[in-house]
Amino acid sequence: MPKEEIRNDNLIIGRNAVIELLKSNREIENVLIAKGDREGSINKILSMCREKGIIVKNVDRKKLDFMCGNANHQGVVANVPAHSYSTVDEILALAEERGEEPFIIICDEIEDSHNLGAIIRSAEACGAHGIIIPKRRNVGLNFIVAKTSCGALEYMKVARVGNLASTIDDLKKKNIWVYCADMDGQPWCKTDFSGGCALVVGNEGKDVDRLIKEKCDVTVSLPMRGKVNSLNASVAASVIMYEVVKQRLA
Repeated sequence: MPKEEIRNDNLIIGRNAVIELLKSNREIENVLIAKGDREGSINKILSMCREKGIIVKNVDRKKLDFMCGNANHQGVVANVPAHSYSTVDEILALAEERGEEPFIIICDEIEDSHNLGAIIRSAEACGAHGIIIPKRRNVGLNFIVAKTSCGALEYMKVARVGNLASTIDDLKKKNIWVYCADMDGQPWCKTDFSGGCALVVGNEGKDVDRLIKEKCDVTVSLPMRGKVNSLNASVAASVIMYEVVKQRLA
């Protein structure tokens, strides 16, 4: 296989390979273009991305060199998911199939692959029906996420949506209460999580987006007795998830 068409894990490398990928129906996380590179077939790739609504990121060429092990990427790399995405309807259908109230985790701007992988692992262990992530400003299902989930990704439905706020509105219309894990909320252990439940977890560095937080029905918090004022997102999510489990088993 020519160097420009090397395929490595979840990376599609080189102009011809990326063009063929864009012609297919395969899911694409995003396309990375070397800064300043706008010659030849790069313009065709950009045009195809616009038509398909695929996110394009301009990155330093050295980053592409590192990602590709210095292979000849020709200034373009596409990220494809390590696992196929589900839909929100499929997540809700799974809950109905099990005869259970929906239990969903919503990730708001989780940018660290290890965090998302750990959240998926905990969600699967807790019997959650699925996870919802936004298409933008959130890590996708890359190979690090898959590896960190320790196999849980194979059993967990993950839906990727274009508008998290409207998705929350839709869930609330289905009688699913939405809980925001953030500062200044009521104690997590004194919160009633019975019925349909969706837990929103944000980036620990930025917290949950203001608009998303306003959409939630209840804000819940964990006590912070030490000198730091936040927990790792996956740790905080796990603690609250197990409170939901505890109440459902009671």
